[in-house]
Amino acid sequence: MFNGERVAAIIAAAGRSERMQGVDKIFTLLGNRPVLARTVYPFECHPMIDRIIIVLNAERMGEGKRLADYEKWRKVTDIVAGGERRQDSVMNALKRLEGDAKWVFIHDGARPLMRLHQIDDGIEAAAESGAAVSAVPVTDTIKLSREDGVIETTLPRERLWAVQTPQVFRYDLIRRAYEAAEDASVTDDASLVERLGAAVKIFQGTYGNIKITTPESLATAEMLWRRSGE
Repeated sequence: MFNGERVAAIIAAAGRSERMQGVDKIFTLLGNRPVLARTVYPFECHPMIDRIIIVLNAERMGEGKRLADYEKWRKVTDIVAGGERRQDSVMNALKRLEGDAKWVFIHDGARPLMRLHQIDDGIEAAAESGAAVSAVPVTDTIKLSREDGVIETTLPRERLWAVQTPQVFRYDLIRRAYEAAEDASVTDDASLVERLGAAVKIFQGTYGNIKITTPESLATAEMLWRRSGE
């Protein structure tokens, strides 16, 4: 475990919802509360999370602050504007944490169905290696194709994982990984740590921890939420 060391969470929610047909996925309702409120809730409740930073699209900052006031979040200390790319957004939040956190969770704002126990599992896995990611085994057959679309090979799925968030890192490690990223464009924080040659541990995610990216996935999230209840 983390032995009393400070733990922060970054909620990366600065996306433009380009595949949502004009709907802002972060502030749309899931049940009777906005998606972002559902996403923040486990981190707000977990006793080992000391501080939360939310990263939003600059145009949504006011809406985010009003939501924070309405929800009476005690741990949300900062709502910051995102950058051009996801890593720019996360780096904005990492800078706010300098000197104040030993460990940091990074979680997609559009994953509102994460279970509380995944924070515990992430803490346990990261304590071993300094970096850990939530993931589930791939169930589909995965094929690698050439650029012309012709199949080159079928990959053995026994060792393939679909990576999710939360991802949790020792602060100095993820900060160094981001500073070394330069112009690399990635959608996964752990990829930057891997580029440093550091080990990243997998901990078991859940298939219900979906990311809302399309109207169809929002409908699926609504179905999963109704099935699981409050």
